[in-house]
Amino acid sequence: MARGKLRIYLGAAPGVGKTYAMLSEAHRRVERGTDCVVAFVEHHGRPRTEVMLHGLEQVERGELGYRGAAFTEMDVDAVLRRAPAVALVDELAHTNVPGSRNAKRWQDVEELLEGGVDVISTVNIQHLESLGDVVESITGVRQRETVPDEVVRRADQIELVDMSPQALRRRMAHGNIYKADKVDAALSNYFRPGNLTALRELALLWVADRVDEYLQQYRGEHNIRSTWQARERIVVGLTGGPEGRTLIRRASRMAAKGSGSEILAVYIARSDGLTAASPKELAVQRTLVEDLGGTFHHVIGDDIPAALLDFARGINATQIVLGSSRRKTWQYVFGPGVGATVARDSGPDLDVHIVTHSEVAKGRGLPVARGARLGRSRLIWGWLAGVVGPALLTLLLTHIDADLGLANDMLLFLTLTVAAALLGGMLPALASAAFGSLLLNYFFAPPLHQWTISDAKNIVAICVFVSVAVSVASVVDLAARRTHQAARLRAESEILSHLAGSVLRGENSLAALLETMRETFAMEAVALLERESDTAPWTCAGSVGTGAHVGRPEDADVDVPVGDHMALALSGRVLPAEDRRVLGAFAAQAAVVLDRQRLQSEADRARTLAEGNRIRTALLAAVSHDLRTPLAGIKASVTSLRSEDVEWSDEDQAELLEGIEAGADRLDHLVGNLLDMSRLQTGTVAPLIREIDLDEVVPMALGGVPDGSVDLDVPEDLPMVAVDKGLLERAVANVVENAVKYAPEDAPVLVSASALGDQVQVRVVDRGPGVPDDAKERIFEPFQRYGDAPRGSGVGLGLAVARGFVESMGGTLNAEDTPGGGLTMVLTLQVAVGRPPVVPDLSAQMTS
Repeated sequence: MARGKLRIYLGAAPGVGKTYAMLSEAHRRVERGTDCVVAFVEHHGRPRTEVMLHGLEQVERGELGYRGAAFTEMDVDAVLRRAPAVALVDELAHTNVPGSRNAKRWQDVEELLEGGVDVISTVNIQHLESLGDVVESITGVRQRETVPDEVVRRADQIELVDMSPQALRRRMAHGNIYKADKVDAALSNYFRPGNLTALRELALLWVADRVDEYLQQYRGEHNIRSTWQARERIVVGLTGGPEGRTLIRRASRMAAKGSGSEILAVYIARSDGLTAASPKELAVQRTLVEDLGGTFHHVIGDDIPAALLDFARGINATQIVLGSSRRKTWQYVFGPGVGATVARDSGPDLDVHIVTHSEVAKGRGLPVARGARLGRSRLIWGWLAGVVGPALLTLLLTHIDADLGLANDMLLFLTLTVAAALLGGMLPALASAAFGSLLLNYFFAPPLHQWTISDAKNIVAICVFVSVAVSVASVVDLAARRTHQAARLRAESEILSHLAGSVLRGENSLAALLETMRETFAMEAVALLERESDTAPWTCAGSVGTGAHVGRPEDADVDVPVGDHMALALSGRVLPAEDRRVLGAFAAQAAVVLDRQRLQSEADRARTLAEGNRIRTALLAAVSHDLRTPLAGIKASVTSLRSEDVEWSDEDQAELLEGIEAGADRLDHLVGNLLDMSRLQTGTVAPLIREIDLDEVVPMALGGVPDGSVDLDVPEDLPMVAVDKGLLERAVANVVENAVKYAPEDAPVLVSASALGDQVQVRVVDRGPGVPDDAKERIFEPFQRYGDAPRGSGVGLGLAVARGFVESMGGTLNAEDTPGGGLTMVLTLQVAVGRPPVVPDLSAQMTS
């Protein structure tokens, strides 16, 4: 049994009209023929709400005794036995009387949903569990009855019942919510304007977040990458420098100008772990952005501008805030900088703000070499300390009148060597040790200014000096290598974690995975090769990148075997051995994705075959019944006319001939639909697209419906559409005939047309019973007849053929609810090229 659907009316405070709206919806559904009952609704003595209960079936409540008093609660078993289509359950957060089946009413609702019953319920924003502390700080009242947020978020539909604080207080003053003796106390306490305004804002923001979830889901399902500026999202790009706090505060002020704006601070680190960012400063900035109501994100990416733009577009951001560059003027020779690149590549959907700060042009050092473990600036300072430093020290010691002794001179030179090791690593320290030992020998070890040493002790001292220098340099270099390895392992772990997550979620396609692999390892091309046996030739299962792809794994720069008959081939450069571990994980994932895609293709083919079998079975059923019915009528009429035993009057003969003609027409219509469906299934529909006026086609499509059953409203000034006249006429005829079939006799079907941008819409509006949301797509499937349509009303191909014809012409056909009840078919067509919609001249109609 399918789980029922939950619809919730959410309000900011008691009295906004949630229960009234729920009961109004119930009356609308009952008028449409829906089986709807009241499982539990409490009117609280409000006369207008009580009146709305009239005319609705109410399930008898269950009685419970507690502390000597009798209470009534919803009888879940009685509702399940009644098995209505829709049940109304008021006050979702209500706490049941002790001894009830469940402690909370929302748990009762869960049972009804599991039983296949659709539920309409109500709840106030202050009853959401996560907002309890916030509501208490605003109103001073702690809500004892709460409902978990996840229960409300899982609802299939949430409708906000909104009312301004002033209107709600007027409703309260008129006695429409509480009795007269409670009005003054309520208005001066809970229903103060400030309280109501704050609660209203909470409700609006909570529902906005819910809408944002739907929007993100829709964008992901339809692979939409461009920004939809439905809500202001401000991304702050951080470098880890001191200017970050200024940028965050500036973004916060920008967000404060628009209600519902969101701040997202992002720091992008290189995958090799080389960065000049201060962890302490990043921690301070993280705390600051979270205190201001934003979120902090850490992203890995070697191309900083591209990674920043990808992040911004991924979260549907509308603005990016960056700081002015801290680089000096001469450093721009290495490139235009992150800010200029982001502004250039952002496109029209992202606004980029460059904010000045106190650190502008104070310098950031030379660009960091990707292969250097210590960074270019540290290497330069290391060589200066190791080579220039000893020379300057020698110049200083030889020009002052101070005999410090060889030991002290060695300590001074050793200090410079240690500094060179700490700054630049092994090579600058070794150069400093060698250069310093030569200077000590020549300038300070007797005999002076000669390359010989007369005292053996001085030889030992210089040897110790060189040994200490080499040892310190080795330790520093080892620490640098360990840091580099740790950074690599961290990057690898993040990559592997992403791969594992994509496996569990089943997100990556083979092309996307290969592209990620190409970008991760900076390759020119990546291909997944396979063969059926050890002697069979290699074939390419998937590839990305530029240049010619290799035909064999051994021809590539890097090849990774995947099983016995599959291999990954990468072209562009030779990878170091340490990258093979992560590459192996990518290769295994590629094989899994390829297998999953093939299984999906096989499943799709199986579904296609199953659909074909279903259609053939339905076709046989249609031939056996729906086609035989008109044939039987025709045969009976012909047999009667040819009978020699009965002399038919002129009226009887005319009636029999009319029956033969009607049966032939009906048979022709059924056979035509079957042939059209066959053409659509085999893909042989070839529309002849021409520029057509709708007022030439639509009236002709109404020839098969009774007079007076359709009202036509097609303006003459509509632009021409690019369609196949015959296919469009057949599609409109099928849609109109279907609408007339279900429309009441006293409510004619309305066929109207209007222009909207570069499209023209034809709307077929009926006032029939309508179609539920979950069946709006199903009615376009072949051999589907909604509701209790009689068998003689057709084989259920009319709408399927209509949609097929419309889509073959580049249009769409969808179903919508008619306001007030019924179904509206919306047929959307493309305006012919060079025929924009006619805009009427309103200047002559203007009045003062």
